[in-house]
Amino acid sequence: MSGISAQKSKLEIATGAGGAKTITAMAIGFPTIVTSAAHGFTNGTVVSFAGVTGTIGAQLNGTSRVVSNVTANTYALDDLDSNGFAYTSAGTATPQTYTKINGVLSFDGFDGSADELDTTDLDSDAKEFVSGIRDEGKFGFEIKRLKNDAGQTAMRAVLASGAITGFRLTLPDQSVATWSALVKTMPASGGVNAVLKGKVDTKISGPVAWS
Repeated sequence: MSGISAQKSKLEIATGAGGAKTITAMAIGFPTIVTSAAHGFTNGTVVSFAGVTGTIGAQLNGTSRVVSNVTANTYALDDLDSNGFAYTSAGTATPQTYTKINGVLSFDGFDGSADELDTTDLDSDAKEFVSGIRDEGKFGFEIKRLKNDAGQTAMRAVLASGAITGFRLTLPDQSVATWSALVKTMPASGGVNAVLKGKVDTKISGPVAWS
C-alpha cells in the first residue's frame, strides 16, 4: 500500500475575510448541517457566524468553525452537536480568506500530546491517570526566502505583531488541516552556491481541525 505524497501540498496563512453567505436552513443533529445556496466554501474553510435566530444562535453567533462534507448548497459542522436546540431563521457565515505561502520546502509538526493527570488515591492498586487538556504542539516549515511573496510578507507581519493567526494545510489527497498559531521565529541562512532559506517555527494555539 502506497503512502500519501507530500508533493503538491499547499500551506496558507489567513489574511482576511470574504463575503458573508446567507443561511436558509439548518438541520439539527451531530453533525449540524447548514444550508446556504451556492456558498462556495471548500472543506477546511473557517467561517464566522452571526445573526442566527433560535436557541442554536447562542451556540453559533460570534464563533468561528471549520466546515466539512461540502456540497454545492450545504456543509457540515462536525464540532457542533445541536441536539436539543432549535433553528428559527436567518444568519450569515463569513469565510476566512487565505494566502498561499510560496517557496515551502518541507514541513513537520502536530507533535503535541495531552497532560497526564494523576488520579491515584488510597483505594488504587496502581498509579491511575486520566487525560488532561491536549497541547497540539508546534508546526514548522522550511522555506526559500521570497522577498515579494504575499504569504511570506503576511508571516513577517504577524511575527512582528505577535498576533495569533490562522493556517491551513491542504494535502494532495484533499485532506485539510486548519489551526491557529503564533509565529515564533523566521530566520534566514545562506552560503556559497546556495539559496537564502530558513526554518519557520510556530506554536499551535487551540485545536487542529481535520476535514
